[in-house]
Amino acid sequence: MTDSTLTPTRRLRSIFSGSVGNLVEWYDWYVYAAFSLYFAQVFFPRGDRTSQLLNTAAIFAVGFLMRPLGAWLLGRYADRHGRRSALMLSVLLMCGGSLIIVCTPGYESIGVAAPVLLVLARLLQGLSVGGEYGTSATYLSEMATRAHRGFWSSFQYVTLVMGHLIALAVLIALQALLDDAQLRDWGWRIPFAIGALAAVTALYLRRNMVETDSFVRKAAGTRQSGTLRALLRHPRAVFTVVGLTMGGTLAFYTYTTYMHKFLVNSVGMPNRTATLINAGTLFLYMLMQPLVGALSDRTGRRPILIAFGVLGTLLTVPILSALQDVTTAWQAFWLILAALGIVSGYTAINAVVKAELFPVEVRALGVGLPYAVTVALFGGTAEYVALWFKDAGMESGFYWYVTACIGCSLLVYLWMPDSRRVSTIEDAA
Repeated sequence: MTDSTLTPTRRLRSIFSGSVGNLVEWYDWYVYAAFSLYFAQVFFPRGDRTSQLLNTAAIFAVGFLMRPLGAWLLGRYADRHGRRSALMLSVLLMCGGSLIIVCTPGYESIGVAAPVLLVLARLLQGLSVGGEYGTSATYLSEMATRAHRGFWSSFQYVTLVMGHLIALAVLIALQALLDDAQLRDWGWRIPFAIGALAAVTALYLRRNMVETDSFVRKAAGTRQSGTLRALLRHPRAVFTVVGLTMGGTLAFYTYTTYMHKFLVNSVGMPNRTATLINAGTLFLYMLMQPLVGALSDRTGRRPILIAFGVLGTLLTVPILSALQDVTTAWQAFWLILAALGIVSGYTAINAVVKAELFPVEVRALGVGLPYAVTVALFGGTAEYVALWFKDAGMESGFYWYVTACIGCSLLVYLWMPDSRRVSTIEDAA
């Protein structure tokens, strides 16, 4: 069965299955960031807190360096053998990475082998997430009907943020059940075990997904499907993906992954307060995604991207500067929520914009590979660059770095056509 013969209920079930698998993948990915404050001292020699966080942030960045390879391998696989098969493979890789982290002893027990195994786990997870993004974006965009493509594809970031929220919920629950010493000793391993078990459920759900009609009719069996040579026949689309991603991914990781550490390490808030602020703002941010996606179905994608570019360029420095000087948790909450509202102009629709730029035979590769390269360079290094500026006593320099990257992306938004109007996705509804 393909999506052209699906009932609306079966179509929604397939979209749900793809989204739930995406949620599990991103839960596993974010658990590392959410719990790094607790396990940093386990994998590295004793030292000052910022140095240990720099080490864990560097390994977080190493995982991002594998994402281009994962995007290439799994994108090629998805374009040649199907979106469903590639999505199942990505879940297996993520499960393996989580199990390695669960079972690895600390630095005091096995020495340098501990951070080496941690790096290996992040490499596997980087491969997984690198392939997951392009394939799931392609699957959701091809499975959705033309009139509601922006709305349904926005659920990629709904599940992405939900994965982050579940990671934070596990953190909050463990903070309530265990004291800090227990969390730092062994409690931080629990969320990685949960992620590995959840991957089994995701694998079962993805086994029951149907393949998209776009792939079956146009890409299956095509010799050039998923090749770099075929992708490079679309240089404008490739460079558009790089440009539109640069500022958006840096802003996203600044206000999500890094923000918890910023509130603790720079603002001086208690760890638990920072966790609650992060969870509350992310929950409301998650709810914004379908609204912005639906808006793009009516107004077009380009105006939404331009709004993000203009507001992000003008307000990033004021928001981050104000955050550094907040005196109450509510002040931090509203400032972060305002920033995430701006970032929604990118996150809610970036997946469908990229999918609409490429023909079906290189769509998963075209969406995933240039995106993964850009995220590795800008999103994956966001924490490390921010901590480097802080360690050098120039924390405000990071604010201007984020502003400059968003400004560069704004130039791309002004130059690119509206992808909804020139979409290459055929409506298989």
